[in-house]
Amino acid sequence: MAPRDVVVRRTYPDPVEEVWSAFTDPARLARWYGTYAGRGRPGGTVEVTVTAEVDAGGEVGEPVTALIHECAPPHRLVVEFPVGPQSWRVELSLSRAGTGTEVELSQRAVPNVAPADLEAGWAWYLDRLGATLGGAAMPDWAAYAP
Repeated sequence: MAPRDVVVRRTYPDPVEEVWSAFTDPARLARWYGTYAGRGRPGGTVEVTVTAEVDAGGEVGEPVTALIHECAPPHRLVVEFPVGPQSWRVELSLSRAGTGTEVELSQRAVPNVAPADLEAGWAWYLDRLGATLGGAAMPDWAAYAP
């Protein structure tokens, strides 16, 4: 049986442009996910280092060079991360939801990785984003761990 794709959705009270900035501004992204260096544009690459796991008792991740497939501010970003012998393709869509923003993050199935593990991780990251946007405390990873 092939693993299924993962989709995680969240709605934030902030405008689309504000949420987009939290994904694409290096200083803002560092508050809830990690850092990146480089110029994000279609066909370009950025070096991403995940730092959020430190808050969950983990370590800073190794830098990964991510390929930008699509970048259509402030609504769509498609990035591919090489992870070992496979790649993780992540698609991000932002749309207006009243005066706020709905975020849909999807990741294509990854062989030998349980979809529940991917879903828990992305849910935690998106809730960290929500905490950052709202000035709230960061969520505890223990509540998400499968």
